[in-house]
Amino acid sequence: MDLATLLETYQDAIVREWAHRLNTEVSDRYRQRPLEELLGTTSEAAEADFAVLVKGDFSKIDRFIEKITRMRLQAGFPLSDVQKAFELYRTVLLPLLVREMEGEALLEALRKLNDCLSYTICKFSDYFQSLHEQQIREHAENLEREVEKRTQELAESEAKYRVLVEEINDGYFVVQRERIVFANRAFCEMHGYRPEEVLGRPYTDFVAPESLEEVRRLYEGRTGGRVDLFVYFRLHKDGRSLPTENKVKVIHYQGRKAAAGICRDITERVEMERRMRESERLAHIGQLTTSLAHEIRNPLSSVKINIQILLRKLRLDGNDKRRMEIMAQEITRLERILEEMLDFARPVPLELKPTSVNSVVEASLEVMEAKIRERGLRVRKRLSKKVPRILMDPDRMEQALINVLLNSIEVLPKGGQIEIVTRQGRQDGRMVELRVSDNGPGVPEGDLPYVFDPFFSKKKGTGLGLTNVKKIVEAHGGEVRASLCHLRGMAITMRIPARRRDGRSCPHSGRRALPARIPRDVPEREGLHRGLCPERVGGPGEELLLRTRGDHLGRPPARWRRPGGPR
Repeated sequence: MDLATLLETYQDAIVREWAHRLNTEVSDRYRQRPLEELLGTTSEAAEADFAVLVKGDFSKIDRFIEKITRMRLQAGFPLSDVQKAFELYRTVLLPLLVREMEGEALLEALRKLNDCLSYTICKFSDYFQSLHEQQIREHAENLEREVEKRTQELAESEAKYRVLVEEINDGYFVVQRERIVFANRAFCEMHGYRPEEVLGRPYTDFVAPESLEEVRRLYEGRTGGRVDLFVYFRLHKDGRSLPTENKVKVIHYQGRKAAAGICRDITERVEMERRMRESERLAHIGQLTTSLAHEIRNPLSSVKINIQILLRKLRLDGNDKRRMEIMAQEITRLERILEEMLDFARPVPLELKPTSVNSVVEASLEVMEAKIRERGLRVRKRLSKKVPRILMDPDRMEQALINVLLNSIEVLPKGGQIEIVTRQGRQDGRMVELRVSDNGPGVPEGDLPYVFDPFFSKKKGTGLGLTNVKKIVEAHGGEVRASLCHLRGMAITMRIPARRRDGRSCPHSGRRALPARIPRDVPEREGLHRGLCPERVGGPGEELLLRTRGDHLGRPPARWRRPGGPR
């Protein structure tokens, strides 16, 4: 579905949802407005946005900005409330775009949406500013007749202006003679400074080295009233370089020429675009993988069937029979590799239910008990009793954890040790962490950024083990990371959002999920080896945590599923 068709099809739904969110989410002032008024303004705004997104016509949105600016200023709305109202259009439209569009069409639609909103909000802010400047000029013209009275009114107007500017979410600043002479709260917070640390400093102190030359060129070449909209990297107090969008205009500030700008943090937008590109790349890899797997599977099945027939009909003995059996075993191994490749190519449907991550650990260890005992390994558990029941797919999480455990089992010598820890996130408790570590050989530090990449492997296998783990965890909205341990080995850490059906933090519960069952001779899965990373967390009674982050993954093999599980 193209963008124009999508907007026409869902126009009424977009307007209703936009008006509803304005009435319930933005502020008390919007909550007090009649719903009919909000439906009218959102309908007009949606038509103007349609003209921009589909026809490239900005005339309607310009007229709407003038109308809504005057309307909201008269009603006493702060600037930040109206900015949030414009931003809600992105919140309402984005799920429809992701659901109905894909590939280059989706990226182009997102680009148009971001450009449209950037233009709208900046235009609105400039117009807001120009209205106030007009008011100030009118006050100055009447100053000779009512000096004392108008001076007081001017002071009140300036105070009101500063309050409104301080409330906007974007950074607002004024540069005069290459130094910051005004900066609002948002600008200071974006750069990690207190207001008193910003005023009087050169503007170049807040620009990252990689963008300094370009920003300086734009500043020195700016003439007249031309508006510059550009993207650069700002320099945070802690040394980080962060992507930022900046719109600058030449103004007169306190009687002198100056440059006023509005800067916006676009870190999330850049990250979203990066993820979209990565998803597209993985989709192409998945299509190629699926095609190759299906092309190989059919002749492989024919070879396997004929070998089985020959084994039954021919009276082979000794080495001849052994050779035929080895051929059959290797074909079975190839079929498992093909199944992993198909799992990588499939999306991950989830069946979410309230589940304790501790029960997932217990069920996975129960499944792997025979293999752990066979290899003579030790397992230490430090499972926190404070971990709440969260919304997850227990079958999928068991599949991910079993894959991680198999990777550790493959590389550990007899007497090796695996540690598993669960706990609630240290920062805000909104994440549940699961960490698995072992005292195996680990991986070179230079390989850590690539261990979750498809087909990356330093040992025999497809290189899809950790990729599939990553898919599962990220399908839950979580994240996974790999790290080297202090002495020896490697750790995989998974973080899953602590959510329940209403979206809030989950209560504590100890109900145990049913364990998944796999046969005693389950094949070892490909993956990176890990090492033991002893780490004590929480208070007494808590245990080590296995954390991983993943993406989406196909359903587990049928013989891994427990009765009544997803098929």
